[in-house]
Amino acid sequence: MKIRGLRWYIVALIALATVINYIDRSAINIMWPYIYKEFGIADADNKNALALITTFFMIAYALGQTFTGKLMDAVGTRLGMTISIIGWSISIALHSFARSLMSFNIFRFMLGFSEAGNWPGATKSNAEWFPAKERAIAQGIFGAGASLGSVVSAPIIAFLYIVFGWKMTFVLIAALGLIWIIPWLIINKAAPEKHPWLTEKERNYILDTDPESNSSVEVAPVLSWKELLKFRNTWGIIMARFFIDPVWWLFVTWLPTFLKEQFLFDIKQIGAFTWLPYLFAAIGSLLGGYHSSWQVKRGVDAVKARKNSVAVGCGFMLVSLVAIVYNLDGLKANPSLAMVLIGTTLFGFQFLIGNLQTLPSDYFNGKNVGTVAGMGGTAAVVGTLITTWAVPAMTKTSYVSFFVLAAVLVPITWICIKYITSKKIIHS
Repeated sequence: MKIRGLRWYIVALIALATVINYIDRSAINIMWPYIYKEFGIADADNKNALALITTFFMIAYALGQTFTGKLMDAVGTRLGMTISIIGWSISIALHSFARSLMSFNIFRFMLGFSEAGNWPGATKSNAEWFPAKERAIAQGIFGAGASLGSVVSAPIIAFLYIVFGWKMTFVLIAALGLIWIIPWLIINKAAPEKHPWLTEKERNYILDTDPESNSSVEVAPVLSWKELLKFRNTWGIIMARFFIDPVWWLFVTWLPTFLKEQFLFDIKQIGAFTWLPYLFAAIGSLLGGYHSSWQVKRGVDAVKARKNSVAVGCGFMLVSLVAIVYNLDGLKANPSLAMVLIGTTLFGFQFLIGNLQTLPSDYFNGKNVGTVAGMGGTAAVVGTLITTWAVPAMTKTSYVSFFVLAAVLVPITWICIKYITSKKIIHS
């Protein structure tokens, strides 16, 4: 049996795993403003409690990014992704047994460590299954999964919470990941070199059209973390992720709380409104991948095309965030406009992030792609931890500082990705 376009089935499954990933991780942020009192937490302490829960998740996420990056390089994406999603499905189900803030912290730590594998796994899988000119599109599809997960998570979680309560909600969403494993193991039987369902035409397209494709993956030297850190390209990726990812997480973590405090939304209204910014983000992810791939097909160097798309995304983010800062008080009477501006911000983020995440496969190949992607993911989490703890203090009286912080991080990211780079592309 041969399947035409098999690589698109693979990336579609990766995107679906990312949707499930975001449904699982978003559940606590959506339900927290309405369940924290069950754990004896006072109104004045609920933000700090959520920050603590998020910190446990993010510390584990940081450790998991680097560890699972090595795991994907060691055992391959087929087994690595399976291990990762089994781990996070079990972890999210355990949330239903939480009886205190500490038990939530433990289960969030487990969830963060296992969920981290989705990102280096996706980056490595796209490097294996797509030639350089299509990798940004593949990364855009995968990135759209993150946004789509956020789109559907708010109404799904709100519905399950209202109908079944918070405990059963965690159990039901855990089942999604375990079900996903079945088609993943069936369809992703082997790497492109040996997959029995891959047509020879597609196999040659994936492996042979690009002289820098993964046909050389087996002979590429495996570098240690220390050796990889000698390259400026590695540092450019690490620093850019350190500064830009916190902007995304500011909204993923705090948007439901912001809506409750700024607009006095209940959980039904949060379910009705929160999906819109992430729909913008999903569109941005797809267009960002298309934008850079379109440039590559027109003869633009792959790395330059990625950086051009990063610049466009930064522009959208900066304009939107500045508009929010200047009109925040007026937006209280117009939540729909607020959602559009936040949506444009997230559009810009997803427009650029897929291209930024593709750079490890442009600069490196073989068994170094997942490792560099994991290092960038770890740096992203470290930056996010800093901003997570800053939010409760910044938002005691107003959210202006919240959006100012996000706006400042955008041009810093552009500087990192533009100037912290080697003169020549490194294929290790």
